[in-house]
Amino acid sequence: MIGTEAQDAFINKNKWAVVTTLRKDGSPSSSVIFYARDGDALLFSTTANRLKGKSVRNDPRINICVVDEGAPFGYVTVEGSATIETDDIVPGHILINKAMRGTDFTPPEGFLERLKGEGRVIIRLTADRVSGVTNRG
Repeated sequence: MIGTEAQDAFINKNKWAVVTTLRKDGSPSSSVIFYARDGDALLFSTTANRLKGKSVRNDPRINICVVDEGAPFGYVTVEGSATIETDDIVPGHILINKAMRGTDFTPPEGFLERLKGEGRVIIRLTADRVSGVTNRG
């Protein structure tokens, strides 16, 4: 489990989140992501040269705030440490594609080569603290 039963159910049913990383000067940078759950971790894709990748390399502390896709606009915030995965990135990208599409996903031919060509990496968050409001209704 990542959080409580209610928090885990909320994380499982949604797919949009805001990730916040820390720049070199310590100031926050936030962006919207699709995420996937892999056991007790959350993961998302980015490229190694984007700010998210650079920031996690410099400081692994991140925050992912999962947001409800409709009223009553609950949220779950997962704070913790992230790792960057550069090898064996296909399984993580398959999970993310399944979460984004809400369906099964079979990678096309040349999928790994495309991911590598784009400089894609997987960022994996392990939770240290979980909070939020899952039911505002």
